[in-house]
Amino acid sequence: MLLRFRTANVRSLRKEQELTLVAPAEAATARKVGLADGTVGVYPLIGVFGANASGKSNLLAALRDMRNAVLDSYALWPSLPSIPRHLFALDPACANEPSFFEVDVAIDDVRWTYGFELGAERVEAEWVHSYPRGRRQEWLDRDASRPNPYRWPGDRVRDRTQLARRTRPDALLLSVAGTDNHPQLSALFRWFQRNLGFIGPEVEPDDRRRFTQRELEGERGLRIQELLRVADLGVIGADLERKEPGKQHTVRLLHRAADGGHVAFDWHQESFGTRSWFALLGPMLLTLQEGTVLLIDELDGSLHPRMAAEVVRMFADPDANPAGAQLIFTSHDVTLLGSPSGERLLAPEQIWLTEKDTGGATRLYPLTQAQPGEEENLTVSYLEGAFGAVPDLLEGQIARRMAAAWESERRR
Repeated sequence: MLLRFRTANVRSLRKEQELTLVAPAEAATARKVGLADGTVGVYPLIGVFGANASGKSNLLAALRDMRNAVLDSYALWPSLPSIPRHLFALDPACANEPSFFEVDVAIDDVRWTYGFELGAERVEAEWVHSYPRGRRQEWLDRDASRPNPYRWPGDRVRDRTQLARRTRPDALLLSVAGTDNHPQLSALFRWFQRNLGFIGPEVEPDDRRRFTQRELEGERGLRIQELLRVADLGVIGADLERKEPGKQHTVRLLHRAADGGHVAFDWHQESFGTRSWFALLGPMLLTLQEGTVLLIDELDGSLHPRMAAEVVRMFADPDANPAGAQLIFTSHDVTLLGSPSGERLLAPEQIWLTEKDTGGATRLYPLTQAQPGEEENLTVSYLEGAFGAVPDLLEGQIARRMAAAWESERRR
């Protein structure tokens, strides 16, 4: 499970920002997770809200940047002219500062802290801490500014000399350990392999469709069919049009016909919302079954608000999410803050907000900072600007500016 994420000098995140999924002891919406250093509450989902261009997507992108660095630094970075980084671009001083990433994760009931700092040409720092008995154990302390960059407090890591020798200055040691199937560090590497899957409106929708299509023939196929039927899209199932070996099968969704039968539609005949729901099902069901972490940018981008709310409910419901999967999503849809019946889909502790400061840097903060009342309508208060993270824009301002521009042109 993901417990915390911290980052700095990455995309619009200039100063260090922290997202935490660890819950207060009294939180009813958290899952109780037994760790070696005690039982903690962990939220199964987090929603991030904010104005356009406030940095919501950049938070998820920074998590993906960290994952990509762990998976790619050993094998792929040697072919690149420099370490791939996405620095904060609005302050020239950031070009000379490292990018910082750190996570706290739970693996097999043990809490781990892993982080690193990336410069343009080398890994400036890297560290691994573990908490197997409730107290921090330092496993790795790497600092490129020292004559000998590697220190191994407690000598807990096996094959230390070989790991250090095989790790280039521009590669993460964890990448090397994962490639070598290191007996102690591979579990941490595999966490990054399995987690932080990403779904966004502009990223590989066809790949997700093909993945869901393949899943139709597997163990999750019946669940996909059921979620297609229950979504009230007029779809009663899906059929694979099989082609000759070596060629991709084609999926056709079956729609209820007026005579009680069904009609199979070609993929291009389906609405964008139906295609988006189908493409979401494969990755989402895999996440729920394996208990991993899924990132969804703009959950509301192509789904009806009620459908987006059902995705939230699935991750929140222990019976629908028995493996403890986690969802972190961004959205503009304020109806996800509460249902028409007054139900809060997310507790205030599960709602995070982003806004830009005067220098264009993203500030990330929990809704609890605004201390909302227990009975407060979060949707109304958010739209009224009580919590911040809304556009600094007066009602009708854009229309008035446009009208003034037209009038100015007419007079010329």
